[in-house]
Amino acid sequence: MRRSVFIAGLAAALVLGIGVFGTGRNGSVTRAQQTTTPTEVKIDNFSFGPVTLTVPVGTTVTWTNHDDIPHNTVSTDDPKIFKSKVLDTDEKFSFTFSKPGTYSYFCSIHPKMTGKIIVQ
Repeated sequence: MRRSVFIAGLAAALVLGIGVFGTGRNGSVTRAQQTTTPTEVKIDNFSFGPVTLTVPVGTTVTWTNHDDIPHNTVSTDDPKIFKSKVLDTDEKFSFTFSKPGTYSYFCSIHPKMTGKIIVQ
């Protein structure tokens, strides 16, 4: 009796596992296997990470300061496309990129900190 209950449970788990992790029609990738484009830039240890981020048009990118020191993010364009306030630890700034292009930015408090958003 225990063996048949075990086998039934194993079969049910197998069926559910195939439904969750298997491929869809024509070998398409399931949600569990899809990767998403990161939309966050982490500010930590006097650097932006990733330094270069490529995103599709319409993406909102969020910068989060994980450093113990205040930082900001300012576009190098003239006029400025975006400019955050000074961000304390764990504060965030978001900007939605509505046009394709390359957007370079820096921390105006620590100008050697630079980054780039490529919008396609």
